[in-house]
Amino acid sequence: MAEFSQKRGRQRDEVLGSTVDFLLANARLVLGVGGAAVLGIATLAVKRLIDRATSPRDEDDAKGDSWKELTLLKTTPRLQPRTPPAALSQPASLPAPLPSAPEGPSDTEPQPLPQPSSPAPLCLTFQEKLLVFERDHVTIPEAHVALAKQLAGDIALELQAYLRNKFPELPFGALVPGGPLYDGLQGGAASRVRLLVPLVLEVGLWGLVPGVDTVARDPRCWAVRRTQLEFRPRGSSPWDRFLVGGYLSSRVLLELLRKALASSVNWPAIGGLLGCLIRPSVASEELLLDVQHERLELTVAVLLAVTGADAEDRLLLAWPLEGLAGNLWLQDLYPAEAARLRALDERDAGTRRRLLRLLCGVCRGHPALGRLDRCHLTQVVLRLGEEEVDWAEAALGERFLQALESLIDSLERASLPCHFNPGVNLLSGLREEEIDDIGFALYSGLQAPECLL
Repeated sequence: MAEFSQKRGRQRDEVLGSTVDFLLANARLVLGVGGAAVLGIATLAVKRLIDRATSPRDEDDAKGDSWKELTLLKTTPRLQPRTPPAALSQPASLPAPLPSAPEGPSDTEPQPLPQPSSPAPLCLTFQEKLLVFERDHVTIPEAHVALAKQLAGDIALELQAYLRNKFPELPFGALVPGGPLYDGLQGGAASRVRLLVPLVLEVGLWGLVPGVDTVARDPRCWAVRRTQLEFRPRGSSPWDRFLVGGYLSSRVLLELLRKALASSVNWPAIGGLLGCLIRPSVASEELLLDVQHERLELTVAVLLAVTGADAEDRLLLAWPLEGLAGNLWLQDLYPAEAARLRALDERDAGTRRRLLRLLCGVCRGHPALGRLDRCHLTQVVLRLGEEEVDWAEAALGERFLQALESLIDSLERASLPCHFNPGVNLLSGLREEEIDDIGFALYSGLQAPECLL
C-alpha cells in the first residue's frame, strides 16, 4: 500500500512538473519578462506549499523558513503595484478581445460599451491612505494637547512645592515638563509627559566618568563621582548622603523619591484641586503618575536628572538599571534627537517629524511591531533624515516605505546603532524570536503597506 502511495505521489509530481515547465516556457511569450518573473515567484511559492504538505517536516525546518528568506526575493524583478507600466497593465485589464478593433469578420455581436453614467469606485493611492491614517489616528486635537500641558504644568508646581517642604536641605531645580508632546513628536493621544526633577550640584565637586570605564562597561551610562574630597570632605555637600563608593547613586535617590510619591504626597487633595484623579503607579519600576481626567488619560513620568556636570552639558537620568549599572546614570539623548529633527525639517520644510509620528502610530498596538519603541524609530528617521532626498509631503509615502526597508535591514543584521552614540546597539535588548517576529511583520507590511494602516 505504501509503495502504491509513493508511485501515485511520483506520478502526481511528474504531471505537476510538466505543467509548470509548460507554463514557464510560454510565460515569457504571453506575459512578457515582468509577468514571467511574477509567475515564477508564484510557482515557487506553490511548489513550496506542495512540498510542505507531502513531505515530513520538523521544528528546525520550520524555523528555517523565516522572514529572512523572503527578503531574497527583493532582488527579483516584480511588478510594482503603485506605478504599473502601461504595457503590462493593459493585458491584465482586458479579459476578452477588444470589440472595437476586430481582425476579421465575426458572427458574434459586439459587446456593449460601458455606460459613462456609472463612475468607477474611488481607489486611493497609498500616499492618500497614509494621509487619511494620519488624520484619523495620529493627529491629536489641539484642545487635548493644551489640556495635557496645563495638567502637567500644574502637577509640576504642586510637586515642586512638596519637595521644597519635604526636603528643604536638598537643592532641587525648577521642575520642567517636556517630551514628545511639547516637541510635536507625539501621535495618537496626549498620553505621556516627561517631568524633569533636576539636581543642583555644586560646581567643582562632581565629575563624570564614562560607563565603559566602570565595572559595568555600559556605554549608555555615566557615573557621577565626588571630587575635591581633600579640600571639601564628605558631608560638605547635601548630596553626600547618597554616595555609594564615592559615586552619587541613582538607585538610592530613586528609592527616596519613590517612597515620597507613594506615601507622603496628598494626591487626592491635589487631584481635587486640579479637577482630575492622580495615582502613583506601583507596578512600574519608573516613577509614574497616572492622571485621569474626564477628557483624557495622562501618564506623567517623573525623572530625576543631573545636568551641567560637564562642559558638554549632558543630561543624565536616574533610571531603574539592573546589575552593576544600578548606581549609574543613563544618558538621555532625546533632547538632542528632537532638536536635530526640528533643525532638519526647518532647513527644507521637510516631513521627518511627521514620518516619526506615523511610524509610532503604526507600531502602537501592533502585536509584533509594538516592541519597537520611539527610540528605535527615531534612529531610523534620523538616519534617513540626514540624506539629501525629497522630504516634501508628496514624498511622505515613499519615505515611509524606505523607513520600513531600513528597519528590515537593521533587523537582518541585529544591529541598530544609536545616532548620537554609535557604540550603543538598541536591538541588544530584544531576543532572537522577537526580532524574527518584528522582521516578518515588517516584510509583510512592505509587500502590502495598506495592511499596516
